[in-house]
Amino acid sequence: MIEQTELAALRQDYSRHQLTRSSVAADPIEQFAIWFNEAIKAQIFEPNAMHLGTASPEGIPSGRTVLLKGYDNRGFTFFTNYLSRKSADLLANPNCYLHFFWKELERQVLIRGVAAKTSEKESDDYFAVRPYQSQIGALASEQSSVVESRESLETKFEELKQEYPEGSVPRPDFWGGFRVSPTEFEFWQGRLSRLHDRILYSRAEGGWKTSRLSP
Repeated sequence: MIEQTELAALRQDYSRHQLTRSSVAADPIEQFAIWFNEAIKAQIFEPNAMHLGTASPEGIPSGRTVLLKGYDNRGFTFFTNYLSRKSADLLANPNCYLHFFWKELERQVLIRGVAAKTSEKESDDYFAVRPYQSQIGALASEQSSVVESRESLETKFEELKQEYPEGSVPRPDFWGGFRVSPTEFEFWQGRLSRLHDRILYSRAEGGWKTSRLSP
């Protein structure tokens, strides 16, 4: 067990990059694309992994990691089971956040926004290009529900493989996408002496305005 004094001594100084208001793109989607492509080039493991934060109607928070599957001027898209806890939260309270952490580049991106289901066509199109095993897994899983055992889940998986050969798996009605339409972006770049760079994009009439935040 790590003693509290040892935990207090764990720290890392950051010095790889810097971020200024004059250097960032005017559009936060464009700035995100620049950083995202740099994360891919840096060969970061799953650069599209993002933490999704939600809250229930009662304000109880919940978080989990999901995978970004597309982004454009409309927002950021991921896919999931509509019967899951995250979906129940988003359908009742669509306010949420997405958080990317690319530690190798000493960078974070925080996106606050409002989630809504994607169209059925978008969900169909993405489901069709998923690996066969993932398609069967989506059918087999009643996400977030209690299962009797691992064995019962695997048995159901194998039964569905027998029922649906590769190329014939239908997208279940309870599975599809969400798109988070951003209202705010924060780009964080680690710097020396904890004087980190934080650039905030806020919605403004006709576009976005940028501000520098204190670290």
